[in-house]
Amino acid sequence: MSESKKKRWLRRLGELVVFLAVLGAVSWYQSRDLVQGRAPELSGVSVAGNPLKLRQWRGEPVLVHFWGTWCPVCSAEQGSIDAVAEDHRVLTVAMQSGDAATLAQYLEEEGVSYPVLPDLEGSLARRYGVTAVPASFFLDPDGRVRFATVGYTTEWGMRLRLWWAGL
Repeated sequence: MSESKKKRWLRRLGELVVFLAVLGAVSWYQSRDLVQGRAPELSGVSVAGNPLKLRQWRGEPVLVHFWGTWCPVCSAEQGSIDAVAEDHRVLTVAMQSGDAATLAQYLEEEGVSYPVLPDLEGSLARRYGVTAVPASFFLDPDGRVRFATVGYTTEWGMRLRLWWAGL
């Protein structure tokens, strides 16, 4: 390999390292205030009108997912949440996205079927330390947060974290 190609590859490698470091720093900064340890209780009436309590799912891993109708990243992630909800317990919180009627219309238009708690004022999100969405919490069967992430997560990333939380 010529000297110029080596320099070009080393420069690209250096740029990749810097990019990954910045990405990691941003991720850490966004998730620094997220709740750890025992997950705060979530309860309320779902958009579908059903009473929901997070503790009703103790004994199995649960994904608690905060999102907003106004968030383009959340929209991109919606299919992954829906797919995971077919096989796992998922409780989502629609942060500052309107009342139950507004959310019901949005969910119907988008074909979303997972349970959604409306969070008009963002009070549920504050209990979890959520300041940016999407934010996901992966709880173990005892209700402890095993993983917490901010930003886009793939379906397989969610499934892997739920599997790991269940060990």
